[in-house]
Amino acid sequence: MNDLPLKVKKLIILVLILAVPGFFYYLLTVKGKNRYKPLPHYGPKQVAKTGHKFHGKYIPDTIYHTIGNFSLTNQLGKTISSKDFESKVFVVNFFYSNGPALVGAMEKNIDRLAGAYRKNRMVKFVSITVDPDRDTPDVLLKHAKKLGYAADKWIFLTGDTSTIYPLARNGFLENAVKSGGQFIFSNKLILIDADKHIRGKYDGASLQDVVKLNDEIKVQIAEELRKIKAPN
Repeated sequence: MNDLPLKVKKLIILVLILAVPGFFYYLLTVKGKNRYKPLPHYGPKQVAKTGHKFHGKYIPDTIYHTIGNFSLTNQLGKTISSKDFESKVFVVNFFYSNGPALVGAMEKNIDRLAGAYRKNRMVKFVSITVDPDRDTPDVLLKHAKKLGYAADKWIFLTGDTSTIYPLARNGFLENAVKSGGQFIFSNKLILIDADKHIRGKYDGASLQDVVKLNDEIKVQIAEELRKIKAPN
């Protein structure tokens, strides 16, 4: 392996990290519930009027921020809404097909993650364009075909700016705007749980953050499975 180029070595290491269940995830789930620590919730929250008992103590429930309902169009021209992500864990990013090198770096990292979860039906990846005038469904389909994932695994969405920009700002709590002919948008990969809560944000161009996201996707899957198995 010493004779391999540095870039090849880095790629092999990253593939191994993504393919093998994270050590971080193992530590959280080994020996059952006592070692489990859920991911944080992002955004504003408020105390609910309802509550529950834990070890005999009454604890008020918390209402966490959700990304809200949305309806956009995917690369196949099909309407996709928030209902299509019921019982799913998904990772969202903003981009545009004619974007700068940063967009390409983000897509390479998403590609590595999507490959690792290709057979996992619970996990999806969503890229929302900030340039819907250019990024029509046909353009997004050509773009998606280069990456080689099914339209229900890596979903490219378009619509109009009156929907996309407020969704970015008010739903995902990130910037997306066109100013002076330039697109200003977040480089974050945003982890969303099955209840549409934001559970993590990661630098899409950082390999270190992508490795962390890989581990935390597994943590979130574990949480969703625990909720399914929990008694009513």
